[in-house]
Amino acid sequence: MSGGTTRPAEEELIPPLPAPRTILITGLAIAAGVLAAAFVLPAWLPGLSESLVGPEPKAYWYLSRASGLVAFGLVWLSMVWGVSLTSRAARRWPGVVSAGDVHQHVSLLGLAFGMFHGLILLGDRYANYRLTQILIPFTTSAYRPLWVGIGQLAFYALAIIALSFYLRPWLSNRAWRTIHPLSFGVYLSALAHGVLSGTDSGSPWVRAFYWATAGLLLFLTIYRILVSRFSPARAPVRPAVT
Repeated sequence: MSGGTTRPAEEELIPPLPAPRTILITGLAIAAGVLAAAFVLPAWLPGLSESLVGPEPKAYWYLSRASGLVAFGLVWLSMVWGVSLTSRAARRWPGVVSAGDVHQHVSLLGLAFGMFHGLILLGDRYANYRLTQILIPFTTSAYRPLWVGIGQLAFYALAIIALSFYLRPWLSNRAWRTIHPLSFGVYLSALAHGVLSGTDSGSPWVRAFYWATAGLLLFLTIYRILVSRFSPARAPVRPAVT
């Protein structure tokens, strides 16, 4: 009998759909977190209530800035997991299925923080955004509309990619492979949005964060391309001879 080792099939790289119970628990956890932030924290932290509902509330602006950086970091982390998904390291630890789960869930977390990043600005009286300006790209002229709009487009592209995880059973391989390279466009658009419209982009540590993530992702992408191109093809598994 002869045999060999093959790479995981394409379908094995796709994490299973989450159970309805898991989705419900996740939704309840998010709702509880939002309620705690809105009602519990103002009572605990002196001065936060005034910053939220005072004549010149600043907490909304600070929360938007912080959540924007977190969303960018999660998008980058999702890209790192996606690029590394078929590597030998990912197959050994944490395993292809686990790595696929991390890739999917980090993408969803990035989408959630991205949504929060935009919607929390509705409470900021200085920016004075309307809901339509938050939801429709390039409809605001108050502050760097081009780069703000590019960030909005990145959010919608990320939403399409995140939704495709749940539609995988009904998508062809061609459609799947067409949708997921959009992740690179999402990351580059988010990077441009952060660098060119983020008020924290002038900070040395934020600039270092942006360029370090870009450099590492570029390295991993080139490495994956070179490995996939120059690695010897694995022999197919032959049926056992009895």
